[in-house]
Amino acid sequence: MDAEIRLVYVTTPDPDIARAIARDVVAGGLAACANILPGMESLYRWQGKLAQAAETVLILKCCTAGFAALAARVKALHPYDVPCIIALPVSDGTPDYLNWLVRESAGVAMPVDEETM
Repeated sequence: MDAEIRLVYVTTPDPDIARAIARDVVAGGLAACANILPGMESLYRWQGKLAQAAETVLILKCCTAGFAALAARVKALHPYDVPCIIALPVSDGTPDYLNWLVRESAGVAMPVDEETM
């Protein structure tokens, strides 16, 4: 496996927004897979104050070469002024899964059957 893989960590305000972003980038071929983890609580500094919010984590899986396009699309769809979009390297994995991930995040869009989702 020569392609570098990234897990892309994104925080969103709720599961519906995470789902909408996930559907767009997976159907668009920018990510092979998305995991939506609701129920996360965040504490952070924002505009000089301590803030706290319920959020949903969205984890996307892509190739390093496609990260810039993925991040740009997530940012365009995201409601936050400064969304958390960070990429973490994957050091290893099973070859069949990693090969699948590379194939499915090559930027080839696919039609989405709304009735099966």
